[in-house]
Amino acid sequence: MQKRRVTITVDADIVEEATRAVEEGRAASVSAWIGEAMVARQADDRRLEALGELIAEYEAVQGAITDEELAQQAQADRDSAALVRAELRRAG
Repeated sequence: MQKRRVTITVDADIVEEATRAVEEGRAASVSAWIGEAMVARQADDRRLEALGELIAEYEAVQGAITDEELAQQAQADRDSAALVRAELRRAG
């Protein structure tokens, strides 16, 4: 893959973390660390775009997802997370 030099400005703590990753052998270079973060962001953006398309397709067939349905699902997710945490505490 062809590389291209760019100039960016980032917060100092991010540069420090990238430098630490290189020193600890978790990254080949600061550029590699930043590049990996950019690739991860690109993948996240593509997944979110695909999810948005799936939701739009679902809503086109089933109708718009209501605030009540979202609230019910959020509560179900919290309940499931609480069960998992309780099981982990028992096992640990």
